[in-house]
Amino acid sequence: MKFASAQKVADAVLYEGYLLYPYRVTATKNQLRWQFGVVMPRDYSESGASEPWAMQTECLVEPGDRPRLDLRLRFLQLQARTVERAVDGASDNFLPVDGLEIEGRELIPWDEGVEREIDQTGIDLTEICRAEKVLRLAIPEGKDIEPIAGEAGVIKGRVLRERFAICGAILVSGEALGSLIKLRVRVENWTPWSGVENGDRLHALRHALAGAHVLLAVRDGAFISLLDPPEFARGAAASCENLHTWPVLVGVEGERDVILSSPIILYDYPHVAAESPGDMYDATEIDEILALRTMTLTDDEKRAARATDTRAAAIIDRVDSLPAEVLERLHGAVRYLRKSMVKPEIQTEIPPWWDPGADASVAPETDSLQIGAVAVAKGSHVLLRPGRRRADAQDMFLEGRHAIVEAVFHDVDGKDHVAVTLADDPAAELHRWHGRYLYFYPDEVEPLSER
Repeated sequence: MKFASAQKVADAVLYEGYLLYPYRVTATKNQLRWQFGVVMPRDYSESGASEPWAMQTECLVEPGDRPRLDLRLRFLQLQARTVERAVDGASDNFLPVDGLEIEGRELIPWDEGVEREIDQTGIDLTEICRAEKVLRLAIPEGKDIEPIAGEAGVIKGRVLRERFAICGAILVSGEALGSLIKLRVRVENWTPWSGVENGDRLHALRHALAGAHVLLAVRDGAFISLLDPPEFARGAAASCENLHTWPVLVGVEGERDVILSSPIILYDYPHVAAESPGDMYDATEIDEILALRTMTLTDDEKRAARATDTRAAAIIDRVDSLPAEVLERLHGAVRYLRKSMVKPEIQTEIPPWWDPGADASVAPETDSLQIGAVAVAKGSHVLLRPGRRRADAQDMFLEGRHAIVEAVFHDVDGKDHVAVTLADDPAAELHRWHGRYLYFYPDEVEPLSER
C-alpha cells in the first residue's frame, strides 16, 4: 500500500529510455538501448566491461521500538523477439527473417522488456544489524511461440519471444550509528557468463537487470533525507555510500516512510506532472514536444512504430486521439509564486513577475546597486573579477579587465546582475546599440574610483 504513492515515479524510472522518438526500431537512437539501472552478470563486468554487476543503496533510518522494513526490487528482463517465416508452407520448418508482413500485419525483430518485482516484507531492522540477510534472486528462462496465420488459417510465420535466466541476490544489512540505523541494500547479479556468446553487450544484457531500482518502506520508524539531513545526522549521511543508485523520499511531501532508490538522480518527493496524459519513455517532462513531433510522423512511420513495440503503438494511438484541451495543458503550468521581496511595512500590491505592469517597478538604465561602499549604476567603471566564483573558460579571459556598467538588472528570483561592456572594446558602441552585454554578479565586479 505504501509503495502505491511511488508507483508513477517508479514506472517512469523503470522505462526511462526504453523506446525513444520516433519510436521505430530503425531509428539510430533506438540502436543502443537499456542505459539506466543496468546490472550486468559479474563475470561480464569483470572482463573489462564498463557496466557494473552490483548496485548499492545506503540510507538512514530513525527507528522506533520495533522497526520493520518492506522491500521491493523492480527491473526489466530482456525478452528477445524473433520473427520467422514458414519455409515452403511447412508448419514445422521456419527461417529467421528481418521482417515479415502477413495480412497487413508487419512483424519486426525487437528486444522487449518484461517487468519483474521481487518483494520481501517485515524485515526486522534490529536483526539485520546483527547479521546480513541474503535474499536469493532467481528469474527462470522461458520461451513463447505465437503462430501467425494467413488466409484460410495457413501458418505463414511465427514470433518467438525468448527470456534468459538471471540469478543473484539482494543483501540487506544494517549498522547502528548512535540513535540511527544505516541501512544497506545491495543487489548483485551472479548469472554465469562464459563470454562464448560473442562477448558482446547485447548478449550480456539478456542476463542483466535493466532499469533496476529499489523501493523501501519502513514501519515504526522514519527515513532521513540524504539531500537535506538534519544537523545531528549530517555526519552519518556523509558516510552513506551509494553505488549506481540514489535514494530519495517519495510520496506525500513531509512524510518519511518510503524511499525510492533510483539509478537516475532525483530530488526528494519527485512526481510526474499531473498534465502528462501517459508515458513517453522520456520522463524529463517534454510531453508537449514529443506529442507534437509524433503528430508529424507519416502514416508509414506510424505503422513502423506500431510494429516495433506495443508500448510504441499505445503512444501513437494516444497522440492521434489527444483532445485539444489536453494538448493545451501540456504547454506548462505555474507551480508556485516567489515571495515578495518588499518589506511588510511598505508592502503594496505588486503585479506578478509575468505581468507587463511589473516592468514599471524597475529601470535598468537608472537603477543602482550598492557594492561595498560604492553605488554602482550606468556609467560606473569597474574591474571584472569572475574568478571569485567558479568561472568558465571564457570568463577567465576577462579577469582584471576594465569595464563600463551599462545597466543594473534584477531577475525574477530576486538576484542582481551587472551588465557591462569592455572599456577597450572597439565594438562596445555596437554592443551597446544592440543591447549585447556581458553579465556578472555583484561580487564579480570591483568598483573603480571616480578618478
